[in-house]
Amino acid sequence: MQYTLKKSLGQHFLRDENICRKIVAALEKSLEDTAITQLLEVGPGGGALTKHLIQLANIDFKAVELDDEKVTYLEHTYPGLKDKIIHKSFLDIDAPFDNNFIVVGNFPYNISSQILFKVLDWKDQVPVCIGMFQKEVAQRVAAKPNSKVYGIISVLIQAFYDVEYLFDVPQGCFNPPPKVMSGVIRLVRKTNAYEMRSVKDFFTVVKTSFNQRRKTLRNASRSLFSEDVLKDEIFNKRAEQLSIDDFAALTFRMK
Repeated sequence: MQYTLKKSLGQHFLRDENICRKIVAALEKSLEDTAITQLLEVGPGGGALTKHLIQLANIDFKAVELDDEKVTYLEHTYPGLKDKIIHKSFLDIDAPFDNNFIVVGNFPYNISSQILFKVLDWKDQVPVCIGMFQKEVAQRVAAKPNSKVYGIISVLIQAFYDVEYLFDVPQGCFNPPPKVMSGVIRLVRKTNAYEMRSVKDFFTVVKTSFNQRRKTLRNASRSLFSEDVLKDEIFNKRAEQLSIDDFAALTFRMK
């Protein structure tokens, strides 16, 4: 049974077994470290990773796949997946387990940032996420202050997760080969949370500050603070110069 590739869904299927094994090895370590038994794969596609994941012992496995044709293919090729595939867009589903679970996947490139924000929504239930992204997205997620690629997604993810860049994945590992290099990263939920007035305020100040990243913080985020607070020297800086601690501290000074 064959399937077709759909560019509209950002599909690039992994075909390099060595890369699959490296992702599974990273996942197995996380499963061991956390003693978690529930696993969600996002975008199994042709099953390159799935065929390894369903062999993991004592794991309650589910996969979420939007493409009708891939769901049919997967259920036909791996009969054990019957009733384990959630046939929807990942962005539209509720948390698939009641307890903690790990998220893994060769994420569709066209929604990879949205996938990360969804994982953030579930942060209380997702202690680990291992994913493949376009390399530039992976680098943005892992970026540190004072770099050109440090931005909203870097701050919001790193406020709640430690980000580890695991390895590069060359274009030739996929069918069809994407135009860009890929990278695999692991997010591990922080044990000590940053102190902030609220997560909502934190998201607001980070997004507002970076939306006009060329401006000083004073000009970019003027609407959020009183004139008195805006006199502070920190507002002479631009968003990319602030640490996560700085942003968290600013939430207590918002109007």
